[in-house]
Amino acid sequence: MKAYFVNKVLATTVVGSYPVVKGSGISSFFDPFKAAVETAVADQVNAGIDIISDGQVRNDMIPLFTARLPGIKGQDVVGKVQPASGAITAGDAKYARSKSPYVKGVLTGPSSIAHGLHIGTPMYRNKEELVPDLAAALAVEAKHLEAAGVTLLQIDEPIFSTGVADLAVGKQAIEAIAGAVKIPTCMHVCGGLGNVIDDILKINVHVLDFEFSKNPANLALFGSRDLAGRMIGYGCVDSTSEAVETVAEIKKRIEKGVEIFGAKAMLVDPDCGLRMRSRESAFWKLKNMAEAAREVRLAL
Repeated sequence: MKAYFVNKVLATTVVGSYPVVKGSGISSFFDPFKAAVETAVADQVNAGIDIISDGQVRNDMIPLFTARLPGIKGQDVVGKVQPASGAITAGDAKYARSKSPYVKGVLTGPSSIAHGLHIGTPMYRNKEELVPDLAAALAVEAKHLEAAGVTLLQIDEPIFSTGVADLAVGKQAIEAIAGAVKIPTCMHVCGGLGNVIDDILKINVHVLDFEFSKNPANLALFGSRDLAGRMIGYGCVDSTSEAVETVAEIKKRIEKGVEIFGAKAMLVDPDCGLRMRSRESAFWKLKNMAEAAREVRLAL
């Protein structure tokens, strides 16, 4: 097993986000999302997840970061983008770390952020020119997450599967962030990979995280492709549906992955974040996934 992860074959993790369950009382007055972070962390631990996240409950994936970056106001880029004055998500990651020995820190990727913004300054002629400055700002946050003790740093780039982003620029940005830290890095790309798989595999990270439940065709892409010693984040639970798959259903999906990648190369997780699901659905998806992984692990 890779030395930088849990010493367990088919370790389970999450893509990142979890339903927002707000609390009440005086503590919620001072921090409206404190209870949501605590609930997300507790549910992941209780579901049996090996590498948890902080739940990403404070905002959607783009404004979670852009609200703190100088040069951005709302959805508009108004000047040169610079790093935040302090840590953005590391405080919640540190809390998660206090409840679990293994925590995944999560950043929204610079290309996905760039394509979610409107350029309203002559500082940047296009989205591609914006991406490197976003990467530099996010690299600072990556260092804060590393200092908070996260086991793995994930960079989310959902835009990569759409064909809209310049993948050469995106590759440089991802590798700039990954190069800023010593901890292992992961890149999550959701959606179908058929048109971009070869470019995606050129990006230098330790783990490549994809969805295989909602997009089973992604599996066929890896028959003859070499991962070059990297791991696969193996999405085996549908994040788009409230329906909770049975342990047996998830187990079959994991077994298919084992046939192609081998158990030692896999981290088991949902297809994508669970923020849009109900708390009950999200919890049972994770719990059943953890049990399915355990059963496959025992049978190896």
